[in-house]
Amino acid sequence: MQQTLPDITKTGSLLTEYDVYLFRQGNHARLYERLGSHPAIADGIRGTYFAVWAPNAAEVSVVGDFNEWKAGNHPLSIRSDDSGIWEGFIPEIGHGTIYKYHIRSRYGDYRVEKGDPFAYTWEVPPKTASVVWDLSYAWRDRAWIRCREEANTPDAPISVYEVHAGSWRKVPAEENRSLNYRELAAELADYLIETGFTHVEFLPVMEHPFYASWGYQTLGYFAPTSRYGTPQDFMHLVERLHQRGIGVILDWVPSHFPSDGYGLSYFDGTYLYEHALPGRRYHPEWKSYVFNLGRNEVRSFLTSSAIFWLERYHADGLRVDAVSSMLYLDYARSAGEWTPNVHGGRENLEAVGFLRKVNETVHANYPDVLVIAEEATSWPGVTAPTATGGLGFDLKWNMGWMHDTLDYFVLDPVFRKYRPDFLTFSIWYAFSERYVLPLSHDEVVHEKGSLIGKMPGDDWRKRANLRLLYGYMFTHPGKKLLFMGGEFGQRSEWSHDAGLEWHLLRHPSHQGIFRWVADLNHLYRREPALHERDAEQEGFEWVDFSDVEKSIVSYLRRGRSADEVVLVACNCTPVPRYGYRVGVPFGGFWKEALNSDATEYGGSGVGNLGGVEAEQVPAHGRPWSLPLTLPPLGTVILLPEGA
Repeated sequence: MQQTLPDITKTGSLLTEYDVYLFRQGNHARLYERLGSHPAIADGIRGTYFAVWAPNAAEVSVVGDFNEWKAGNHPLSIRSDDSGIWEGFIPEIGHGTIYKYHIRSRYGDYRVEKGDPFAYTWEVPPKTASVVWDLSYAWRDRAWIRCREEANTPDAPISVYEVHAGSWRKVPAEENRSLNYRELAAELADYLIETGFTHVEFLPVMEHPFYASWGYQTLGYFAPTSRYGTPQDFMHLVERLHQRGIGVILDWVPSHFPSDGYGLSYFDGTYLYEHALPGRRYHPEWKSYVFNLGRNEVRSFLTSSAIFWLERYHADGLRVDAVSSMLYLDYARSAGEWTPNVHGGRENLEAVGFLRKVNETVHANYPDVLVIAEEATSWPGVTAPTATGGLGFDLKWNMGWMHDTLDYFVLDPVFRKYRPDFLTFSIWYAFSERYVLPLSHDEVVHEKGSLIGKMPGDDWRKRANLRLLYGYMFTHPGKKLLFMGGEFGQRSEWSHDAGLEWHLLRHPSHQGIFRWVADLNHLYRREPALHERDAEQEGFEWVDFSDVEKSIVSYLRRGRSADEVVLVACNCTPVPRYGYRVGVPFGGFWKEALNSDATEYGGSGVGNLGGVEAEQVPAHGRPWSLPLTLPPLGTVILLPEGA
């Protein structure tokens, strides 16, 4: 689809007075349509309109191959409305033009060439220039967009496969290169259908200078990284996933940005995007700059970035990185390294206001998308509506569940009876927010090892423990997230420079883990009791969590209909239990829907031969009970016949 170029003959600008007003008020949600580089027409001549915010510049000009990178040859003019925006039209250049802004500050002798904060694409790193680009694309995902609200509602099954695009699969025969966006589209969509995940979440695809940051040191807030192709190539990837019924969530980083000289830092010879206060400017943990969220123009920049990915790339959600670091003034800072807010507290009031505003703006424009917080503290109301004082997110990563669960499963089974709280405490707060249960990339990097590598025991027990962990995860209240490789038991710690260990799928034991995760996904999606009431107390009911000596827990998940019931029993020791009685709410035959110890999953085959007839023997306060066979280090999931 060819872009219809705007005609700026009369005004010489894409900006209206209202645009400037919204920008300065912090309320502009589509600045990417006004600032940056845009092919246009003036006086019948094709060219490109440029606009950049640099209020403390004395001179700004556009430099590039077209003028041999000579400053001053194509100067921009500052607007007379005190907006600090410089703009201008350069004839006879357009799509594909490589450029930067040459800025001379009004303070000192600061001169610098900066990339465009609003560039739609950049040169392939390590090159650093911006590129004029036409984002036209004939989207063919209308059917998905029309019905995606159903896939993103709080009672929908949401199972997320977390992916780093550059290392999901490599091409060894071609110097171990990454797949490009179009190759990824072809292979990833088929894989997700097979494994049963409902959504894919990409680690930040936004342009970033340092590959080893995995995208979390974002520099191009309006550009997918050119390492894997063009903007249209990335659109094709999103489109293909949508055509296969898979939602796309993008990691988004509004908390901090890298200090690379051609980026946002010290943009016009002043601290423009970052804080001017030394105690709030620099992030000590990530060695990066912190956005000044108290500055209205910065808020407009970031809000526009959020809307951009939903509007121009049809993303179905944003996972907001490092929300905890935004909420607290003393995050990663010692006493004396931070300044309290106006009330004397540690809360970052500017960030709270920004997060509420961006969530309100996103949901006003796109009520059918998800905004997910990576937030690791007990901040109240992260997923509560802003109207009631909440932050307005749709979901929050449950970091407490993740830490407790992994702390439990790394224990040798003989010691698990001493820490049953690691397994059961999460239910006390499971319904205080709308949660995602994350086993993310963060748990398999920085010498933490792989998930299967954390498990105790020999190879058989490691695999059994991993299957048990997944069985517990997929039946626990909350949406699901699993980082790539975990679904087949990757043995090595993840490395962004290496592809996943796909060769492991040639081994029946790892193929068994893969089949177990796929079957869990399909059961989770099929049974309303496993997802419909994730954030409701009534959706979960303990049968028994007191058998500490045997390290066995059993519980019911319930849907909204009385017959929507799932029974789960987890045996967290390698000792099989026969005739183990578990109370159930009614009689009849209970079929064994899944058993992690089944031979097709690499288990020993201990189980219930298809199911168990309930007996009118009271147990656990219920009139009926099942005499179950619980496999070693196993999860069994049973459904009443007819369900």
